[in-house]
Amino acid sequence: MTERDHREEIRERLFALRDEKNAAFVANLIPNIPPETILGVRTPDMRKLAKELCREGKSGAFMLELPHAYFEENGLHAFFLEQDRDFLRCLEGVERFLPFIDNWATCDSLNPPVFKKHRAELLERVRVWLDSDQPYTVRFGIKMLMTHFLEEDFREEHLKLVSVIESKEYYVNMMRAWYFATALAKQWEATLPLLAEKRLDPWTHRKTIQKAVESYRISEEQKTLLRGLR
Repeated sequence: MTERDHREEIRERLFALRDEKNAAFVANLIPNIPPETILGVRTPDMRKLAKELCREGKSGAFMLELPHAYFEENGLHAFFLEQDRDFLRCLEGVERFLPFIDNWATCDSLNPPVFKKHRAELLERVRVWLDSDQPYTVRFGIKMLMTHFLEEDFREEHLKLVSVIESKEYYVNMMRAWYFATALAKQWEATLPLLAEKRLDPWTHRKTIQKAVESYRISEEQKTLLRGLR
């Protein structure tokens, strides 16, 4: 079977899992991409298919063919990358893919496990991603900081990396607020001054407090304090 045959087979297998009712639901959650590009394949089915295709050796050519036509093809691409246990090869694949990500769901589904074993090298790339002019590359960079650098590898300078981002992109600023709300839960004393001293732009300030107040990881005493900072 040729590489083109593999790509066509992958699309056929995705179409076989199509769910039009779920497609309509997903389209409402991701309004910035054409609804006709959404097949409605459910995430567990996509993950299962990704593992099967990797075992069958059919992911390579597909990952080189960018951009993809369907939302679920982007989802498969993200899940293929998560299967790679070689850090440098995975990183190269991620950086090839990032410019083609066009929605928050694909961006947030990309979380290669191998990254957590190479945090020093990852942080170098995060700094580059945060400086990108591509909104979902920036969002991915913030997500990596939130995922890998809010516990034992946390540094206060990471808060500044996110606080100085200036963007008019809704999905970038939502991720910034999510990051700071999570930082309040995990690094309260270091993060609180950003809100108490109003170092964030007004929209991100308000959204951070909203998300933090909704979080079960924030105590009632902390939530009372945050409400007073709105």
